[in-house]
Amino acid sequence: MTTAQPFPDIKPASRNFSPGTYPGTDFESLDGTKTHLRFGNKRVNATLTLGFSNITDGQVGLILDNYDDVMSVYDYVKFTDANGSAGIEGAGSGYLLRKEIHNDAGLGLTEQGLKWRYSGPPTVTSTFKGRSNVSCSFVACLDSP
Repeated sequence: MTTAQPFPDIKPASRNFSPGTYPGTDFESLDGTKTHLRFGNKRVNATLTLGFSNITDGQVGLILDNYDDVMSVYDYVKFTDANGSAGIEGAGSGYLLRKEIHNDAGLGLTEQGLKWRYSGPPTVTSTFKGRSNVSCSFVACLDSP
């Protein structure tokens, strides 16, 4: 079972988000007739890239440690308003934040939202002594809670 590893409380300078697509395939016959088969009602291949500008070496270390913590045991990253989802308000934040929802029937908590995993290691570019730019890329997973 996977658990959430909180992302360090570092606000990104840039964010690139793609909500993904619905899985399906198109078939086209010789006479030009097209048929589309859809394989599910959940989007797949959502991606997120966070950019951090001029952060300290200590903050870079926190991000690299988070990458190791998440990927060494195949956990997922949990974003909060203080880090990866900082600055997003309204409906868009529901894609980035994994939230616990109280069940109306009193049956406990359920989780809602995407689970984010690193799609590759963070890229670190030194800008000057003690400062770096970091880019982190994530892919959403539809694992069951």
